[in-house]
Amino acid sequence: MHPIKKSWKVAVLDMYEGVPNEGMRCIREILAKYASMHALDLQFDEFEVRQQIQVPDTSYDIYISTGGPGSPVDSEGSSWEAAYFSLIDELLEWNRIQEVKKPVFFICHSYQIMCRYYKLGNVCKRKSPAFGVFPVHKTAAGMQEKVFSALPDPFYIVDSRDWQVIELDYENLQAMGGHVLALEKERPHVPLERATMAIRFNEHFIGTQFHPEADAAGMHMYLQQEEKKKQVVNNHGIEKYNSMISQLTDPDKIMLTHDRFITAFLDYAIYGGLSERLAAIERLVQVAAHTDNEHSFF
Repeated sequence: MHPIKKSWKVAVLDMYEGVPNEGMRCIREILAKYASMHALDLQFDEFEVRQQIQVPDTSYDIYISTGGPGSPVDSEGSSWEAAYFSLIDELLEWNRIQEVKKPVFFICHSYQIMCRYYKLGNVCKRKSPAFGVFPVHKTAAGMQEKVFSALPDPFYIVDSRDWQVIELDYENLQAMGGHVLALEKERPHVPLERATMAIRFNEHFIGTQFHPEADAAGMHMYLQQEEKKKQVVNNHGIEKYNSMISQLTDPDKIMLTHDRFITAFLDYAIYGGLSERLAAIERLVQVAAHTDNEHSFF
């Protein structure tokens, strides 16, 4: 299997607004490891969007727009959003008329503002914040999604959010050429709509509410912080805290998603299909079902 071309440029749109985070580290490491594994000439540049209003041009081959803090609603009309969505509109137009397409991946905060800007659903605050590891379930469209093809159903993700996307406008989504790919876990005892966890906006744009770049090392460091440990223990007890720490070593949970999701996105962008390593993985390998008694999020 050979790449479509020899040299690649990736633009990473940093949406963290200067806040310390693990997301940028994880993305850098995934890109560097991918380039090394495939012996690719892959250059990636970072653009600080929200503070410095840095936005790449359309000369890049692949775009990754990160998660970030704060409200995905209050920034409407801001200077940085104007610059950001000017780029998105340019990429939409590029993909409409040019033969060689430019794929874009939107993570968490970026996913939320995409849903708000294009009026795809109600971007609203959750009843309570979510942070932790838990399963998401593929929709019928998700079962056919090429980027999901090396992931089981359900698959496990890291979620960190105060906001959610619910009450989808399916007419607007279909007009864009989009499909819902995944929903949050079923909670029969909670009379609330299940939030949308992944959307393919069109043939070349895909987004997730969760953080597929998250790794066990970063999560472990986060949970070891005294303030965060105290919060979990106070709210859920020491057994739940220890459960979260222990499940980080489970290869069928977040490290499986970390190893396969963005890798598959890059495979399709660079090779036009899954690399041999991912193509060899059995589709829809089942992992143990999630229960609230075993794992928690907060």
